[in-house]
Amino acid sequence: MKLRSVRHELGISPELSELARVRHWVRTVLCGFPAAFVGTAITVVDELTSNALRHGRAPYHVRLLPGAAKLRIEVDDAGGEPARRRAPSDQGGRGLLLVERCAAAWGQLRRPSGKTLWAELVTDPDPAGARG
Repeated sequence: MKLRSVRHELGISPELSELARVRHWVRTVLCGFPAAFVGTAITVVDELTSNALRHGRAPYHVRLLPGAAKLRIEVDDAGGEPARRRAPSDQGGRGLLLVERCAAAWGQLRRPSGKTLWAELVTDPDPAGARG
């Protein structure tokens, strides 16, 4: 299943309670995709968004950008500090490791007004020509 080539964007407030609204929004945008894919997308969006809310600054934006056989997830915040992996502990440090395991690729872009964390998920696990 392919997403329409439409940019889906959601602005959120700095409250951690926004994570439930973001998860619901992702489920709505990805309606019709396999449950496992939607679950992975929600996990990645949730981790990137919670990271932005905990360590970044407002304003915050979450985007889902469909592409050929992939979905790009972007989360913007106005914080100047780059996101970095931390050693897992009782206080956290597992989010970016989880994103790394779920996504085909991920990274961050620094912007004059903050940063964007992004991740890409494969939407078509068996693209044309890959069959044996």
